[in-house]
Amino acid sequence: MAVEGGMKCVKILLYVFLLAFCACAVGLIAVGVAAQYVLSQTISQEATPGSVLLVVIIAVGAFLFLVAIVGCCGACKENNCLMITFVIFLSLIMLVEVAAAIAGYVFRDKVMSEFNKDFRQQMKNYPKQNHTGVSILDGMQENFKCCGAANYTDWGNIPLEPKGRVPDSCCINVTQGCGINFKVKDIYTEGCVEKIGVWLRSNVLVVAAAALGIAFVEVLGIIFACCLVKSIRSGYEVM
Repeated sequence: MAVEGGMKCVKILLYVFLLAFCACAVGLIAVGVAAQYVLSQTISQEATPGSVLLVVIIAVGAFLFLVAIVGCCGACKENNCLMITFVIFLSLIMLVEVAAAIAGYVFRDKVMSEFNKDFRQQMKNYPKQNHTGVSILDGMQENFKCCGAANYTDWGNIPLEPKGRVPDSCCINVTQGCGINFKVKDIYTEGCVEKIGVWLRSNVLVVAAAALGIAFVEVLGIIFACCLVKSIRSGYEVM
């Protein structure tokens, strides 16, 4: 009876962890989608270590949600096959998350390097795109309160009309034509590469830390699931 009562407790705890897994899965998907959206606005659409890492995070989140459902079904029906499947898949997910966390740390500087290259390319293309009135680059400069790649003087190398101006998005108070004959005190002087690069790296580290934290919770889930599998195999009644 003591074992039976203990297995009931383990089963309840497993349900709690499965609910936590579902929440973690939704969180991973949300963070991955949000970060992927930001990267798509700041980095070229080519496959990069940063973008690939985020795709892995989203895929892991979706797979974790499905695995949690399998675990719920296995625990509810006390199905040995489903519980073993749950343990195997959860172990694989944990290994992928740890690998993703390590990759996020290793490639944090690579993401910034890619952003630097693509930002400068967008600056070169800016004169051709500016006729639309709305530019991704303008949005970045306004939102991050920056101007140019390294600093505002980078725009001096871009053939804007009239010569010597900066985009209006560099202005502290954005108005039509404020970038023409500007005064330095009226514009943002810091470069966007450093400001946005720091933001990107910090968010990659947040995702990596979250993945490691979730992996720790999954270890506990695996332990409880293994205990339940052992109980089912031993033929104990846990209901």
